[in-house]
Amino acid sequence: MVGAGQLARMTHRAAIDLGIELVVLASSPGDSAVQAGARAVIGSADSAADLRALAEGADVVTFDHEQVPPELLAELAGEGLPLQPAPAAKLLAQDKLYARRELSARGFPVPPFALANGENEISAFAAEHGWPIVAKAPRGGYDGRGVSVVEGPEEAAALLAESPDGLLLEPLLPIERELAVVVARSTNGEARAYPVAETVQRDAMCREILVPAPVDAAIAEEARELALAITDVPGASGIIALELFLVDGRLVVNELALRPHNSGHFTIEGAETSQFEQHLRGVLGWPLGVTELTAPAVAMVNVVGPADGSDPRERLPRALAEPGVHVHLYDKAPAPGRKLGHVTVRADDLDSAVAAARRAAAILEGEG
Repeated sequence: MVGAGQLARMTHRAAIDLGIELVVLASSPGDSAVQAGARAVIGSADSAADLRALAEGADVVTFDHEQVPPELLAELAGEGLPLQPAPAAKLLAQDKLYARRELSARGFPVPPFALANGENEISAFAAEHGWPIVAKAPRGGYDGRGVSVVEGPEEAAALLAESPDGLLLEPLLPIERELAVVVARSTNGEARAYPVAETVQRDAMCREILVPAPVDAAIAEEARELALAITDVPGASGIIALELFLVDGRLVVNELALRPHNSGHFTIEGAETSQFEQHLRGVLGWPLGVTELTAPAVAMVNVVGPADGSDPRERLPRALAEPGVHVHLYDKAPAPGRKLGHVTVRADDLDSAVAAARRAAAILEGEG
């Protein structure tokens, strides 16, 4: 697995249960997955030599992030490295402009968009859609990084000056809810979708996942069907997460991730098969597991480093005293605003699950 962060860490745990050895490409021995015992190749995701070393003897090479240059992936695939998902499919998550164009051409509901390489193009887009607008780096970015709400021309010009690839522009939509659908696809052709989740964002970061999403059954079914259709592309395998906006009662596509995803962490305790096990099954061409929930409602809350820089592990015993709480800490150095773990709670109703998960997360963050 290229990458050794918390996604690789949790995939490593799933691999142990399946008797699979997961080797990770880590930037340092201190990376989260390495701390959990995963065997590692120390190197860089930008290095062809390091990626070849990782692939030596492997049945498949997969990913816990989108940061490998697409051109490098294409080169390595041409050499015969067993990359899953395939580079052409992976590009849907790596290049936002490419994804917008592809999905639009296939008739899927994407927001209005344009690529701006100059101030005149920004002004023209704003004249049509109004200020503020959303500006995104076409490549890179995660957890809100690379995405800005731009209030006016001067701010847009400053952002453009720092963006050599131009800016992907979209209108600022009146979003009612943000939703996510996690899909598992196997190279054997099988596909399964998990129940639709609502994602709650704060400070440009996903903070909570609520399952099932509190939306009409028709909207939830439409979201699952949309996710299965969008992810039905050659070379897409393992976990694919589709982020959606609900706008005026309509679903609009936001982004894709072709890897295990924060919106799927609830599946460890909250679904019959975790997204991490599904990812391994999918990229290896094995049968997929069932995706039904293990309780009527599941809530997941991320644990984020508090402003004082303290370590949530100092408060772990208190959080564990909360009934029904499952705590996952990632063994990462604490820093303000950094994702350090998550908690999951199953309950008979969503309000109860959310309240308990929030209490435990607040304790870990030093606020409870």
